[in-house]
Amino acid sequence: MKNIIVKANAGALTNFEVLDLLNSRGASKDTTRVIASETVSRSEYKVYDYLMETAASTQTRDSVTKFSDKCKGFKLAKAEILNIINLRPSSDVELTPILEKPDEREIDIEGILALVQELLPPLPTVEAHKENEQEETEDGEQPNMETSV
Repeated sequence: MKNIIVKANAGALTNFEVLDLLNSRGASKDTTRVIASETVSRSEYKVYDYLMETAASTQTRDSVTKFSDKCKGFKLAKAEILNIINLRPSSDVELTPILEKPDEREIDIEGILALVQELLPPLPTVEAHKENEQEETEDGEQPNMETSV
């Protein structure tokens, strides 16, 4: 199968769309993936691993599309909608920095948060990450010892 560019630089992608692309190219959590894969590079696997720990890993095409459509009523910029989808804020403290001048534009922050709660799946849980690390350790892969601040 040959990749054909339909429209170059058509716009920004959500993290879900990037994760979906990587999945379609064969990215997975398989520990032998880097050795066996000819279609996915090491750097793409690093992106894949990162995205699997974000909201993108629990989202679906349907949830992202519905959320984008319903956000049009809030008069948000495309970049604001994209960031809300990628970050999935759950409080006004997390949402307000994403929006440009929300007070001047009289944006309904509570309404947007209700929409996020209703349409976007919850973030991956800490327990799920621990289970993944345990599985990787059992399969012979060393656990990641990096800590985030």
